[in-house]
Amino acid sequence: MREEATGWQDSAESALNTRRGAFRAIAFREYADGPEHLVLVHGTPGDGVLARVHSECLTGEVFGATRCECGDQLDAALDAIVAEGSGVLVYLRGQEGRGIGLIAKIRTHILQDEQGLDTVDSATALGLPVDVRDYGPAGTALRHLGIGAVRLLSNNPDKGAALAAAGITVTERVPLLIAANEGNLAYLRAKRDRLGHDLPQLQLRQ
Repeated sequence: MREEATGWQDSAESALNTRRGAFRAIAFREYADGPEHLVLVHGTPGDGVLARVHSECLTGEVFGATRCECGDQLDAALDAIVAEGSGVLVYLRGQEGRGIGLIAKIRTHILQDEQGLDTVDSATALGLPVDVRDYGPAGTALRHLGIGAVRLLSNNPDKGAALAAAGITVTERVPLLIAANEGNLAYLRAKRDRLGHDLPQLQLRQ
């Protein structure tokens, strides 16, 4: 393990071997009481590299919940980066439920199941914001790696705009499309129709 001065509150770096291959893992915290984030670096990335900025989703990634496509997107992003030969995945923790937290997220699930509300209305019905994720740490991480421009794996135009505001040029937004199933179809429709995500795979399932 290598400790490194970065301008962050705290950070550490080590090799991380996975079933997909070898990565460099950089854990960092921007400020004393902030969440710990993780950057996975594959190969030797430079400007224009394939990159994914991914928000933590415990239910989808760890437990395989079918309500969302987060776990499948994480897997697909890592596969794409390895297939490319180099790339970066920035995993942002503390952003569960688009930033409202795990308890509040589970409360929105109750409203979705019992009242038929979508992912947007179930948050606002609880007096919560729809999306309060902060992509600033991702910009910081990419700049730390000497990367000023990326090809962003995302269906969300707002994410590219947020990275640009953080000083990172998005030269291309690369789709990260996951096939819909009965469990996440309503969620994906809400992301498309109400949050502006580009999800052309839903066109045959209006």
